[in-house]
Amino acid sequence: MDQGRVLEASRLEAGELSRAVAGLSEAEWDLPTRCEPWSVRELLGHVRVVIAWLPGMLDAPPPDKAEVSAVEYYRPDDRFAPQTNTARIVLAQDHVAGQASGAALADDFAATWQRVARLCRAEPEGRVVCTRHGDAMFLSQFLVTRVVEVAIHGLDLTEALGRKPWLNLHAAEVVLELLLGPDQMTASLELDWDQPKFLRKVTGREPLDAAETAKVERLGIRWLTLG
Repeated sequence: MDQGRVLEASRLEAGELSRAVAGLSEAEWDLPTRCEPWSVRELLGHVRVVIAWLPGMLDAPPPDKAEVSAVEYYRPDDRFAPQTNTARIVLAQDHVAGQASGAALADDFAATWQRVARLCRAEPEGRVVCTRHGDAMFLSQFLVTRVVEVAIHGLDLTEALGRKPWLNLHAAEVVLELLLGPDQMTASLELDWDQPKFLRKVTGREPLDAAETAKVERLGIRWLTLG
């Protein structure tokens, strides 16, 4: 995917999330989410942490070539093992513990994604980075995985807060293209789902009945291993 396109999708979706959490009450920040054991504030802390890896990646010397795509990034290996998931939980909780309030966390999240967007905008097309897992990836492909994080966890926060989805069209298209491939985008219309519902269904957030399972299998979904 084009680096500029993915960066714009990331910027827009992070902006939607920032606006959605601005002005939450402390009681709303403490609401539980489906991503146990995280509360709303801890889930936002997690999203902030996964975006905040980028400045260090951009500061490091780039690998000679990209070896891993966004699809391959979600392969089922140690990055999604129980001990790694435990470390993710602790990182998010530690970050939240350092914030004085939910409002401070929202401000920190906004400052983080805006800084990352500025840094990425200055990078040339074809820039290669190394992830914390040791994957050499095009920056554009790694940004796809960040769009996944912000978009999918945005749906989780939507559910926890009892709100309508704020998923923006550009981010939804990036995630759907990752799941379906660029040549199968219109095939999702067969299911008659809107984009938020499609993403909830194919990430296990809503169950599939037998008929839906058969249709999804015909679409050739690229199933992702998620933590």
